[in-house]
Amino acid sequence: MSKAFRLSLAAAAAALLLAGCRIPVQERPASTLEVPASWRAPLQIGPTAAVEQAWWRAFGDPVLDGLVAQALAHNGDLRTARARLQEYQARIRVARSAQEPSVSVSAGPARARAIGPLGTPVESTAITGNVQAAYEFDPWGRLAAATQAARFDYAAQQAAADAVALSVAASTASGYLNLRGLDAQLALARQTLQSREQSLALARRQFEVGYSSRLELSQAEAEYRNTAAVVPQLERAITQQENALNLLVGASPGPVARGAGLSALRPPGIAPGLPSELLRRRPDIAQAERGVAAADASLAAARDQMLPSLRLTASVGGYAHNLPDLLGAGSMLWSVGGSVLAPVFDAGRLRAQAEISASLRDRAVFAYESVVRNAFAETENGLSAVQRLREQLEQAEARRVATAEVLRIAHNRYRNGYSSYLEELDAQRNAFSAETNVLQLRASWLAAHVDLYRALGGGWPGIH
Repeated sequence: MSKAFRLSLAAAAAALLLAGCRIPVQERPASTLEVPASWRAPLQIGPTAAVEQAWWRAFGDPVLDGLVAQALAHNGDLRTARARLQEYQARIRVARSAQEPSVSVSAGPARARAIGPLGTPVESTAITGNVQAAYEFDPWGRLAAATQAARFDYAAQQAAADAVALSVAASTASGYLNLRGLDAQLALARQTLQSREQSLALARRQFEVGYSSRLELSQAEAEYRNTAAVVPQLERAITQQENALNLLVGASPGPVARGAGLSALRPPGIAPGLPSELLRRRPDIAQAERGVAAADASLAAARDQMLPSLRLTASVGGYAHNLPDLLGAGSMLWSVGGSVLAPVFDAGRLRAQAEISASLRDRAVFAYESVVRNAFAETENGLSAVQRLREQLEQAEARRVATAEVLRIAHNRYRNGYSSYLEELDAQRNAFSAETNVLQLRASWLAAHVDLYRALGGGWPGIH
């Protein structure tokens, strides 16, 4: 048996012996997550409808559709999230390259002066060229685990981009619905201002003929000024909402196109299904789940750092005193070899790194459970909001009808001299408050559908 063969056997035996130094598997922490069997709120909110990718189209407004499409194409945060995917694709290639052979080429001239055998200086010129190749075997799967972790990281970033897209679409829809609500309130305020102006003119005429006192005239003027102040307040809010929408869609500040009015926007029907279905639909849950898988793969790679690495190297080159000789009759040099590198003593560094990876994996598990619980809570809140706001809206609309009737009666009584202006003034305030409340609740009710779509993961996957 040759000496080289005996050395090879010894190296292989040492590698197998050191393979027993692998750090024991750190188990995942026990899960405390409980998936509810059903939602607390009624399952059916409106007619049965699936959560679709382009869910915002259910509102029936082409202008809203265009704004969401523009936001998904030009929003800065979404473009950043998608650009980040290129980085994580490159990380996969970096990790995978460690599993492939590497080849390098080196060449260079050198000129030196040394003392010759007779004690006299001797100058020489040498040109060398060398091609080196190396390959690391992966019998324990460490390099494969690192590549797998990179793939899971990329998948998590894909889900993160989907989550940003869902958030951008929902924020754009909510912003547009809020804008249409403000538009409706502004139209109501201007219409009410005209009514207050007529009441002020009537109060002035009655004061001039001595039919009423200055108190009633002052009350009418105060109410007119109070209503007039609401108009610029709403105009300012509309400008701010338009600018916020433009930022979402990646446009410069300016006016925003309008489509259907607030009363014409139809609420979409939603059938949320079972809580367990949410786990397959929300992108933030998918991101957290893939984060756990990436942490598991990283932990496996960290554990395998304790195992020997097996590396094969080869090189071939030439040596000559000038370039023609190097390309022709130069001296040919070559070498082939292998190495087994195993950690023996590192003061616990590798074990500590594995413990760090285990801690990161555990934190990823805890984060996943928190994301799922938050998803359940957001869906419950969304279902409750849609239901309760609809009930509030029904009561508010009934109140609006009642206050409108009160105002009609009070106005007739005042015009015919059966009551003071204070009675009509109180009726005007209540009617305006009731009208405004209806508009605000309707906008909030429509926006609650958007929040519910967001909670249900509407529009994912494939939203971008």
